[in-house]
Amino acid sequence: MLWMTSLVNSKNKDTRLTDSESWYQEARSRGYLAGKGDQIKWWKGKGGFIDYTNPDAVKWWRSLQQKVFDYGIDGWKLDGTATLFYTLFGPLPLFYKSTHNGLMTTRTYMDHYYRDEYSHGLTQNPEFVTLARAIDRGFHPEGFAPVEAAPVTWVGDQKHTWESSGKLTREDQQNTDIAMDGIGGIELAMRNIMASARVGYNIIGSDVAGFSGSTIPPRLYIRWAQFSAFCGLFLNGGHGERALWKRSQQELEIIRRFSWLHTELIPYMYSYVVDAHNGGTLLQQPVEGRYHYLFGDNFLVAPIYKDQLMNTVTLPEGKWRYFFDDQELIQGPVTFAREFTLDEYPVYIREGAIVPLDIKRDYTGIGDKNSAGYLTLLIYPDGLNSFTVHHQDKSGSTLVTVEDQPNIITISLGDLHKPHILKINLNVKPEKVELDDRILLDSVDYRFDEKESS
Repeated sequence: MLWMTSLVNSKNKDTRLTDSESWYQEARSRGYLAGKGDQIKWWKGKGGFIDYTNPDAVKWWRSLQQKVFDYGIDGWKLDGTATLFYTLFGPLPLFYKSTHNGLMTTRTYMDHYYRDEYSHGLTQNPEFVTLARAIDRGFHPEGFAPVEAAPVTWVGDQKHTWESSGKLTREDQQNTDIAMDGIGGIELAMRNIMASARVGYNIIGSDVAGFSGSTIPPRLYIRWAQFSAFCGLFLNGGHGERALWKRSQQELEIIRRFSWLHTELIPYMYSYVVDAHNGGTLLQQPVEGRYHYLFGDNFLVAPIYKDQLMNTVTLPEGKWRYFFDDQELIQGPVTFAREFTLDEYPVYIREGAIVPLDIKRDYTGIGDKNSAGYLTLLIYPDGLNSFTVHHQDKSGSTLVTVEDQPNIITISLGDLHKPHILKINLNVKPEKVELDDRILLDSVDYRFDEKESS
């Protein structure tokens, strides 16, 4: 995936070619730029906006993009420059510019930018995606990108801090790489992710530990990674040292564990992506509680937003278990406070949950290298429940049904069958286990873990 904007620059901040005046003048002389080619100064230089309403401009623009499409790229990271599409009237911004088709508002240009780049990318690669900005602070409360043209989104740019200072520091003022000041921290990211989920964005994330700053506090890095493990997008990029082997052993082990957990959850997340695309449930659903949200229907996440071990958790109606120590059953609705050590995080799983996982390593403790090549189904039996697993290879779907009755649990897999492992939460060892009327052998065909059940 390559980063891009809709600007034709005459001056460039970070590229080897710092002066591209001739390229800019070519576009301007041909009438390919909005606002008759007037330029803006932005965080990557100075330039003018490509005019998406001019067919010749678009043809020229696409011919330039084709050079990298031919390499087989999978997507664009579309940064938020389209929100700077305005005309200055003295010191005041007027939110429109002239285009080939007449005056165009900032909002309309933003829609062109995100929709046109996404739709054209799909003509080059049917698996093409764009990574677009969702909601950043109070800018565009409806979101930067139209929801239908925003398959993956992020909110930015935050600092390596817990909460916003409310004002620019000297470091902020010197850091011209930040698009929108970057004065907020993890709370700002959480607030914007929740706002983005409410307006209908599905896959949302933020720069783990924030985008800007000279150093990343270790506990912040850990907590932000844990939060991001339960977001659709896990995005570990930005300023500061991020090579985990150069940081503390504690950070390495915890962040590695949670980043692998995010990867293991991909079958679960992907199934919700398909469902949401078809008009069903979104992956992240804000609920009661400070930054609380449902991750799918089966997880409740109560993010840690302060540099402290104590956190308040509000569980909705139903029966819940703490995901990282699932022996105790908790009846909701209930609100309580408890401490979470740095290697734990406030995530609760609903009794009755069916969670498909892709496990290849032993970092999370759910499975190990022997799980590779199998679909692991994590099951918490409680009454009658079902989950449709949509397979990422587009081979089809598998309907998993679990019926928990007195003295018997029946698990059925319908439609497409894939090699699978069932990991079932039980308090007592079953008297017998059958597969299609064939009795399975204890410790050969299945295993009951006494330690996990105690």
